[in-house]
Amino acid sequence: MKRYPLIADHGLVGDLQTAALISDEGVVDWFAAPRFDSPGVFSALLDHDRGGYFRLSVDGPDVTVKQLYYPDTAMLVTRFMSPDGVGELMDWMPPDRTGRPTARHALMRVMRCTRGRVAFTLECRPRFGFGRTPHDVRIDGLTAAFRSAAMAGFLQSNVPLERDGPYDVRGRLELSEGQVAGASFTVDGPEAEVPPLPDVGEVEAALWEAVDFWQRWVRTARYRGRWPDMVHRSAITLKLLTYLPSGAPIAAPTLGLPEQVGGERNWDYRYTWVRDGSLAVRALLDLGFEEEAAAFTDWLTARVAERSAGPADGRPLQIMYRVDGDPWLPEEVLSEFEGYRGSAPVRVGNAAADQLQLDIFGEAMYALAQGGGQDIQPTYEGWRAVSGLLDWLADAWDAPDEGIWETRGGRKDFTFSRVMSWVAFDRGLRLAEEFGRPAALDTWRAARDEIFAQVMRRGWSERRGALTQSFGGDVLDASLLLIPRTGLLGPTDPRWLSTLDAIERGLVRDNLVHRYDPGAAPDGLRGAEGTFSLCTFLYVDALARAGRVRQARFAFEKMLTYANHVGLFAEEIGPSGEQLGNFPQAFTHLSLIMAATTLDETLDALAARPG
Repeated sequence: MKRYPLIADHGLVGDLQTAALISDEGVVDWFAAPRFDSPGVFSALLDHDRGGYFRLSVDGPDVTVKQLYYPDTAMLVTRFMSPDGVGELMDWMPPDRTGRPTARHALMRVMRCTRGRVAFTLECRPRFGFGRTPHDVRIDGLTAAFRSAAMAGFLQSNVPLERDGPYDVRGRLELSEGQVAGASFTVDGPEAEVPPLPDVGEVEAALWEAVDFWQRWVRTARYRGRWPDMVHRSAITLKLLTYLPSGAPIAAPTLGLPEQVGGERNWDYRYTWVRDGSLAVRALLDLGFEEEAAAFTDWLTARVAERSAGPADGRPLQIMYRVDGDPWLPEEVLSEFEGYRGSAPVRVGNAAADQLQLDIFGEAMYALAQGGGQDIQPTYEGWRAVSGLLDWLADAWDAPDEGIWETRGGRKDFTFSRVMSWVAFDRGLRLAEEFGRPAALDTWRAARDEIFAQVMRRGWSERRGALTQSFGGDVLDASLLLIPRTGLLGPTDPRWLSTLDAIERGLVRDNLVHRYDPGAAPDGLRGAEGTFSLCTFLYVDALARAGRVRQARFAFEKMLTYANHVGLFAEEIGPSGEQLGNFPQAFTHLSLIMAATTLDETLDALAARPG
């Protein structure tokens, strides 16, 4: 067992309330429960010795491993191949069907021998509350019960179990061709009773129910383009990262995975960003998943409505929340954890929640306007909240902020924040006029037009021949690749094409795109970072819209080669082609869908031209 497998050496399973990462060695080294944003139960990815893990593997010097997803599902298959035989491990979590929060969540693991003989080794080492909550363990036949003051965990298996030290269990089972064994790890409240031991038939039925659930859901996608496998995998990943009881998507299921190994850029992404969720609406609608898109816009409207009276600083929205809408996200450091390969500090919570990022109001209105495009009228209370948001923004937009990238180097007049403020008023005006809603139309229109003029005047660098990261500067920023989608400038406007050319010269390396240059624009943090995968897909989108179709397709298909072995992407690609940052990253997968649909539409239009 590797102390720290590569970030990319993992698949994701989940039940729509929480999720687990499982390495290609069959090790569950990340699992938080009962929700995505709960403390870790297995956190070995952040500290091999203190974090805890659940291992089911076939050992041996000549064992090779292949990991894949069962087609169009979230069922993960790990195949162990040796001279003596071939063993398979299937991992999944039964998907939530109720939409109600629950304390009980189960990781299901089925082992089988498909040829010869193989011996599976089991090690179960939970560490509740990031290892801060002690537990005891009791073995009773085929069940090991781990109990702490905050949570209970139950390991049930037909692998013979034995105690391994004071807190853990282990076992070993040899299977012959055709034989099957299973293990499940169920978490529940601290006083929960041991669940009934499932028989083979119940486990098999649960497996096929989960297969049917995912395959039926994927079949509802209306994507008929050129890259169905990658688009469907991205859609499944976005679904896995959405908290079903509230409809809120998280940015990633992990915390603390570094943007630079050994560096300090290690954040907690297990929350719902207004920005990420709002852009996901467009990706979901492009695929026909209107129910999921509507669930998030309902969640977003509720956040706007509950803050319409304004917090202490008057803002009607903060940039991120917990999945249930709780705005309280204090940041602390897990000082006892060494971090992934020494990448410390390991932060829990996210202090960026308190930042002023004016672009989120544009992304929020962008998402709500997408719903309007589906003939979904805003409710009376919802419109009051939205109208109040824009009235507040009319007085607040012309101010420095921390910007889209949550830098900790001080506030600036970020161009992208102004662009998205323009979007907020533009979409608000469209909604008001489309549905005949009362609004301060003259005020909103004046703000929209003033922002446009300011961006063109102060955001433009004559030296660069481009719109830049902040007013009066020359630093480029890949967030501006969203401009053609917003409508602020047309995709072939000379100013936009000049900006695109400048970004290509300054931020693109072998078709991969950096967010910005931290050396030229200090962001308050030490170290460097890789190329940002979201930005690479936005680059593809912008190229396709600009008519540079061959270049766009080449960049897109090259980027797909950086996916891991099961089609997943982290946040960044490092200098050696490795995946970096929290994993998998919703932002990356939603932008993949956006780029694919834009590129397909452009290629189809070219193919339909006569001659």
